[in-house]
Formats: sequence, structure tokens, C-alpha cells
Amino acid sequence: MAQASTAPAALSQDPSFRARFAEFWYYFSENKGAVAGLVFFLFLVFVAAFAPLIAPYGPYEQFRDALLVPPAWQEGGSTRFLLGTDAVGRDLLSRLIYGTRYSLAIGAFVTSLAMTGGIILGVFAGYFRGWVDTVIMRVMDIVLAFPSILLALVLIAILGPGLNSAMIAIAVVFQPHFVRLTRAAVMSEKARDYVVAAQVAGARPLRLMFKTILPNCMAPLIVQGTLSFSNAILDVAALGFLNQGAQPPTPEWGTMLADSREFILRAWWVVTFPGVAILLTVLAINLMGDGLRDALDPKLKRS
Repeated sequence: MAQASTAPAALSQDPSFRARFAEFWYYFSENKGAVAGLVFFLFLVFVAAFAPLIAPYGPYEQFRDALLVPPAWQEGGSTRFLLGTDAVGRDLLSRLIYGTRYSLAIGAFVTSLAMTGGIILGVFAGYFRGWVDTVIMRVMDIVLAFPSILLALVLIAILGPGLNSAMIAIAVVFQPHFVRLTRAAVMSEKARDYVVAAQVAGARPLRLMFKTILPNCMAPLIVQGTLSFSNAILDVAALGFLNQGAQPPTPEWGTMLADSREFILRAWWVVTFPGVAILLTVLAINLMGDGLRDALDPKLKRS
């Protein structure tokens, strides 16, 4: 225990990137669930990157002689289709593999858009305060007053159904969380000595906000971004299930669930496997978020 407790202390004395990364990995790897989530997430990235090489068939390829074929291990199944086929004869495994691309792209786009807008607004609100803070935060309060899915459906009704509209709507819904978190962090950092010293040295407000203060506020934002990544996948899948997100025949997991819900009693696999894919992906990313929180939050680091 003595060696374990002195390792982070020794690393923290070295300001190099390698030492900081080693300290981060020390705390992150202590959370075994986070490591398992990271491994599974990297596996998903690999699957998404090499989907055309991994998938046995194309996502839209139909086999009219193999409608609702069960998985290979079930009676009536075929080794041609390891996870079975759907109602129009498309290979379920291939569609799940290609659906990984959509899910990761959805998470990355929604999180990037929500984080970028939320950070900019939060920095301005926390730095300038006054009427700027009041206007921004009251707008965010209005957004938070609506149930997230309901507000997303209203925005989709304005923009029109589709995957792009669903991603933009979810990004707008997630933005207040980043605004409030950034505002609180900026208000805390603004009064510190290094910021006062930069002001005395003549640094302009934009430089103070985005070059001096913001880098020291990123740890909680990274954790929030990770959690928003998983929530984005879940919410866009929910919109797809309501036929307001990705439209058929797109191999997006929520849309696959919507297409197959009428077969839930006589073809369990067409509903179960997309649902399991969503479950495992969201769980893995949430576990990663817990590990990032443990590694980046100084209050949680054991001395």
C-alpha cells in the first residue's frame, strides 16, 4: 500500500505529458469497470472502422428465400446468418455491424455540437456575469423546463424527421448541461491569482476566457461529454424507435427496433439483438465516464 500511495505523488512532481498521462492511467486503471468499458469501446471503434471487411453482407442486401431465419444455434437457423435475418431477409449481424458506425457518429456529432455551443455560452456567462449571464441562463432554464424527448420532438417537427434533425435536436437539449457546468467552473477560476496576474499583464478578455481560464475547466467537461455521448446514442435510438430519427432502411439500432417490433412474439432475435447492442454500448461508455471522473477529479484521488 505504501508503494501504491507514493506512485501518484512521485508522478505529479514531473510536469511532463508522459508523467501526467501515467498519473491519469494509474487512477483510471484502478476502476476495472472503466477499463472493461474502454476495451469494449475500442472494439466498437474497430468494428465501425472496418465494417465493410467484417460484415458478411451489405446492410441493405436482401435474401428473399431467408425471411425471419432464426439465429444459427436455434432450430431452423443457418450458419449463413449467425444472428438470423429480419422480415425482408437482411442479415441481422451485418446490419448491427454497420449500425455501429451510425451510433458512434451520432454520439460524436451530438456531443461535439452540444459541448462547443455550451462551452462558449458558459464561458461568456461565467466571465461577464451581469445581464449577459442572466439572459443566457434564463434561456437555458427554459430549455431545461421541457422534458428532453418532448423538446426534441418539437424541434424535429420544425426541422423535419430524419437523422440529422434528430442529432441537432438532441444537441440543443444537451447544451444547458454544458453551459451550467462551464459557467460554474469559470466563476470558480476567475478569482484565482493566475487570472488576476494575466489581467494585470494586459491580457484581453477573449484570451483570458479561452486561453487562460478554459483549459483549467476541462476536467468536468470531459466527464460530462462522455456521459452525453452515451445519452446521445440512447436518445437518438429512442427517436428512431418513434420514427422521428433515422428513417428505414438505415441500419440504425433504434430504427431497427422500430421496424421489428411487430415480430417481437414470433421472431425474438430481430428485437433482442439491436436492444442488446444499445445496452452494451451505453453501459461501456458510462463505465468509461466513471473512470474518467475518478482520474480527473482531484477530490476523488487518494493521497
